[in-house]
Amino acid sequence: MLENIRHLFSKVSYWVLAGLFVVFCSFDIYVSSTGKDTNDGSSTAPKATLSAALRQAREMRRLNAPGIENGIQIILKGGTYFQYEPLNVRPEDSGTLQSPTTILGAAGEKAVVSGGVKISGWKKSGQLLVADVPDFNGRPLDFRQLWINGKKAVRARDVSDFDKMYRIIRNDKENQILWVPAKAVKNIIKAPYAEMALHQMWAVSFLRIKSIQIQGDSAAVRFHNPESKLQFERPWPQPMVAPGVNSPFYLTNAPELLNQPGEWYHDIRTQKLYYMPLQGETVSEAIVPAIETLVQVEGTTDRPVEHIVFKNITFSHSTWMRPSEQGHVPLQAGMYLTEGYKLRPQIIRANNHKLDNQGWLGRPSAAVTVAGAKYIDFENCIFEHLGYSGLDYIAGTSEGKVQNCIFTDIAGNGLVAGGFSPASHETHLPYLPTDLRDIVANLQVDNNLFSDVTNEDWGCVAICAGYVSGVRITCNEINDVSYSGISLGWGWNRDLVCMKNNLVYRNNIYHYARHMYDVAGIYTLGAQPGTLISENYIHDIYKPPYVHDPNHWFYLYTDEGSSYIRVINNKTDSVKFLQNANGPGNIWDNNGPMVNDSIVRNAGRKQNIPR
Repeated sequence: MLENIRHLFSKVSYWVLAGLFVVFCSFDIYVSSTGKDTNDGSSTAPKATLSAALRQAREMRRLNAPGIENGIQIILKGGTYFQYEPLNVRPEDSGTLQSPTTILGAAGEKAVVSGGVKISGWKKSGQLLVADVPDFNGRPLDFRQLWINGKKAVRARDVSDFDKMYRIIRNDKENQILWVPAKAVKNIIKAPYAEMALHQMWAVSFLRIKSIQIQGDSAAVRFHNPESKLQFERPWPQPMVAPGVNSPFYLTNAPELLNQPGEWYHDIRTQKLYYMPLQGETVSEAIVPAIETLVQVEGTTDRPVEHIVFKNITFSHSTWMRPSEQGHVPLQAGMYLTEGYKLRPQIIRANNHKLDNQGWLGRPSAAVTVAGAKYIDFENCIFEHLGYSGLDYIAGTSEGKVQNCIFTDIAGNGLVAGGFSPASHETHLPYLPTDLRDIVANLQVDNNLFSDVTNEDWGCVAICAGYVSGVRITCNEINDVSYSGISLGWGWNRDLVCMKNNLVYRNNIYHYARHMYDVAGIYTLGAQPGTLISENYIHDIYKPPYVHDPNHWFYLYTDEGSSYIRVINNKTDSVKFLQNANGPGNIWDNNGPMVNDSIVRNAGRKQNIPR
């Protein structure tokens, strides 16, 4: 019957009031990479862009066109849809419970929404391949990632094996100088845009090198602002300077470092891209990212975007350029400092220990963002080849669902949800907005795969939930991450705020802490009444040799202010847990290797996710 109705209303006419002419609309609106936006959107005359199809759906709803009672489907035929700006989904695009708007890839075909630009015209020059980088949208294009034949290439760096990173010698805060071995930097003294990635306990800073001065067997490295000021003023995390554990670093983005197959370098001054191919490799496709956000769903708390479903869509090739333009000095989980410094005297806080620092944060970009919305769902989607976070439910959002999706080859966090202190709100202060609709609430993150995320910003996590309420993180598989698997909560205090009733249940987390310690499979912050962490299987942690403290890793870790959380029946390889500066009301029961093996069988994805 439904199919008959679809055929009956496959084309319906309605008056466009401004022009008084007839337009034919489909119950299903089709999009094809070979279509035209002037087409009517039928299967035989598809649109060319998502934005044109979404506008057609918007007009159908505005005029209450016949045939939309059961919803509108925007169907992307197989192919790659390159974008020059984000797809903006607005309150006017909202569906209803009975009539949602679904944006989906055609069955059996791979529909890719990409923020990338293809690079072609490669010419051989010695061991290298060289190509011109075209302007993008009228401007020279810069980028931090390159994908060759669908695989991320390595931005030229000084080490191919991170176990062989050099270590700093001294951290001169007063003069804002980092002292390193001269042999580490002598080859890049004249490199104009070289960067240092500095490993610090639980975070990595990306610092643009301003100057290098050799003094004997040491070198004084200075950095550009704002990152120099931020890096040397902030108290946490700091570089380690102690016998045997001095912080490691690697260098990148200098032509002198392009010396290994699979590496690349972009000379922004000449707009030339250099790539050293792997043995026997032929470049059939090369893509660089050009835009930071591919899809932006944005309403307000009073007028949200509602009932939009994304299904069977691949989101690829986003960028994030702040590290190249202003550096990147994160506090934790990729949230970067805009200001931070030590306090003397310390602040006395009721119910909490003294506070020795202040900080204000910014939030990195994501390929897909959701704010001011309800019932925004992602089903069977793939988030891959991304320059920072994959999917971010920012604020003012409730009742969404992320189910049966894949997150892979992502530079930063896989999925982000909730606040991490508004930009003007000091990050250690309790956060309890007057309008609780500002909180991300009742989000379901179920049956997803997170693998090879956090592969550039090592201080990020697979699932990062801050100030959230009623969030359910269930039956996910998480592996090959640089830091923690799941981070839940924010604030570093035990005051009752907006977090409550969260659930972390039956997740399978393994091969985590690939690069960073002070880490856990599941990590919490702050008071969260009614929160339950149960029946998760956490196992097989990485053991990198260059971490600041080789013993400071955990399966379960309730950090500062964690309160009113039940941690029960979690299966781990050993009893290695940490409860650091916790508040009251936590319950720990039956966690460790003795837990019944049924936890192992039930944890993780309930079914395989088709690619």
